Amino acid sequence: MSQTLAERIAEHFAAYAYDDVPDRNRDALKPLLLDYLGVAVAGSRTASGEVARRFAKSTGGHAQATLIGDRERVPALQAAFANAISSHSVELDDIDVLALFHFSPPVYSAALATAEQVGATGRDLLVALAAGCEMMERVSRAANPSLRNRGYHTTPACGVFGAAIASAKLFGLSAEAIVSTFGLAGAQAGGLMEMYGPSMQKRFNPGPAARNGVTAAAMAKLGFTGAATIFEGERGFLAAFTDRNDPAQLVADLDRPYHLDIEFKPYSCARPIHNAIDCALEIRRRDRPDLAAIRRIRMDRHPDWARYHQNASPSTYHEAQVSLPYSVAVALVDGQALFAQYNNARLREPLLRKLSSLVEIAVDSTLPRGVSCRMTAEMDDGTQFVSQVDYPKGSIQNPMSEAELRAKFDSLAVPVLGTARADELASMVAHLESCRDVGDLTALLRPD
Repeated sequence: MSQTLAERIAEHFAAYAYDDVPDRNRDALKPLLLDYLGVAVAGSRTASGEVARRFAKSTGGHAQATLIGDRERVPALQAAFANAISSHSVELDDIDVLALFHFSPPVYSAALATAEQVGATGRDLLVALAAGCEMMERVSRAANPSLRNRGYHTTPACGVFGAAIASAKLFGLSAEAIVSTFGLAGAQAGGLMEMYGPSMQKRFNPGPAARNGVTAAAMAKLGFTGAATIFEGERGFLAAFTDRNDPAQLVADLDRPYHLDIEFKPYSCARPIHNAIDCALEIRRRDRPDLAAIRRIRMDRHPDWARYHQNASPSTYHEAQVSLPYSVAVALVDGQALFAQYNNARLREPLLRKLSSLVEIAVDSTLPRGVSCRMTAEMDDGTQFVSQVDYPKGSIQNPMSEAELRAKFDSLAVPVLGTARADELASMVAHLESCRDVGDLTALLRPD
């Protein structure tokens, strides 16, 4: 009898060890850990992060893992849940190359909580992060773009499998138990794209994925069995969540080192908007337009993303962070689009409102990438300033430097943890392989 997809992947990850993690992946996973921690620390201070922390503490239970940005420890399930929400609450979390999902909220949150619970080493954590990110991307490649186009949010829908395998590795599960872990993770998969608007809805989505991934692995560890046909079955994940899919992507090149591409976000908004921001920043820097004299802003977008992020009149900063018109306007005015630019008071500024209203989004199928943008700013005298960006700042082709990533971390972590603790945290992440107990790292995430 032939193996199911889950059985084939389970064998791959059951044998996965530190030496199987390619050097280039290690070089990406550790900066992402630092980035995740900074983003989550800052996110713990937002309204959504604070509610998530209060909820995690209200449920009681054993003190197993750290709530990032909090003095208390809670059960690993609740830490994974709350930390995932915090890390998605300032829109500065990482992204994959197609801008379909965020690795770290589900995978890193689940892995960190489980690692602290079991007393894992830094090397153990690194292996779990590598496995989790690989798994999440394999599922996304098998299911997208159909999954996204049907209205499912890729981060939680695929992230639950990444969170599950990360926790399974830290629990030391056998291949047989990992198969059950996948089945139980699939039973909990979900997350809808009906999340844009004035509410906190978008921030919530990765929370259940991280928690459910830990749950799946923990239940499998205790002997609870799950469906081996969870991916390709008649009523399995691919059949339920997609109209078209490519199951072969789940097991493609399992015998070869996996090439993991992780991109970082310099701007505090949805990643597909970053190209538009870079266009605005280039025009601002290069052409120095009189903003009061702009009469029209045309933003050509690839069909993949043209119908998203169109709200020109956001009523809360949550809406502003998924508004291309507002993001372009604030980039033109301030020359940046950090979390400080996205606050409710700014939404009422006359110049920002005017510039937002001038943005017209058009579809251009000739643009080379799904996230590509071409901006044309037309002035009152007819002059036009044009910028096209295919690879935004922070992408593999246009990366943030090590110094820029560290500056981003410091800007997010230092106000909460202080300079000394942030420095110690950064040093420990840089030397993660030498960490004997992940609990030493997470202890630094609890402010004095």
